[in-house]
Amino acid sequence: MTVASQVLSWFDRINHPPIPDTRIWWECQTLLMEGFANIVEHAHKDLPIDTSIELEAARFSERIEIRIWSQGKAFDLDKKLAELSEFEDNELDRGRGLKIMSVIADQLTYKQAADNRYCLFICKYY
Repeated sequence: MTVASQVLSWFDRINHPPIPDTRIWWECQTLLMEGFANIVEHAHKDLPIDTSIELEAARFSERIEIRIWSQGKAFDLDKKLAELSEFEDNELDRGRGLKIMSVIADQLTYKQAADNRYCLFICKYY
């Protein structure tokens, strides 16, 4: 089983009973996987392979919250999003995941916590 399939299998546990709008659930899965992939590829790229990434997901009556805790470097998410071109103008295929996340998520932040880890926070209402 790949790491991606393990993450999605873990995440699927909060979808019971299933969210009636399957598009919303697909968007939540996309947000989780894009966020996780960005942490692995960028925040943890210079760290030992066994450096942990902690995932949290909570389902509430009207929203899903995802937190991905990393030990990488500081990153100004808002600044990066402002620098990225729109999808149709992005010929380099870089930054599309962040742009997708910013369009789908109702809240998207990346902030340092008191323990010096960083938290990618994602919230999606349904």
